[in-house]
Amino acid sequence: MLTPFHVAVQVRDIAEARDFYGRKLGLREGRSAKDWIDFDMFGHQYVVHYNPAIGRDGRVPQIVNPVDGHGVPVPHCGVVMTFPAWEAFAERVAGVIDGFVIEPYIRFKGQPGEQGTMFFLDPSGNALEFKAFRNIEAELFRT
Repeated sequence: MLTPFHVAVQVRDIAEARDFYGRKLGLREGRSAKDWIDFDMFGHQYVVHYNPAIGRDGRVPQIVNPVDGHGVPVPHCGVVMTFPAWEAFAERVAGVIDGFVIEPYIRFKGQPGEQGTMFFLDPSGNALEFKAFRNIEAELFRT
């Protein structure tokens, strides 16, 4: 049995993060304080922390690495989902994401490691990936 991960990221505005993760993505809010919020990201603890150094119009820095003909933002984090959950999530967020870094598509189609994937940024520039394998146990770490 996998246990939940915990990841914490910095954001430029707590209210903006609450709106994005809570209202737009539909993640349940857990504990919070003035400068941080816990979110339930599909059973995992995803925490946003206010960083005034980012600035209201700023974004956290990142680089891009080529994968399957796309520029994958680094760093990024996210969740591996079942295909039905991924498809439902992709359909739901399509109406609230201003622009995908990588729109939902099937990566490595017909090859080992075939997966559904999508990337987008939160308002502070934190990159998120949501992906799915048809058989997670067989494909997740397949070489």
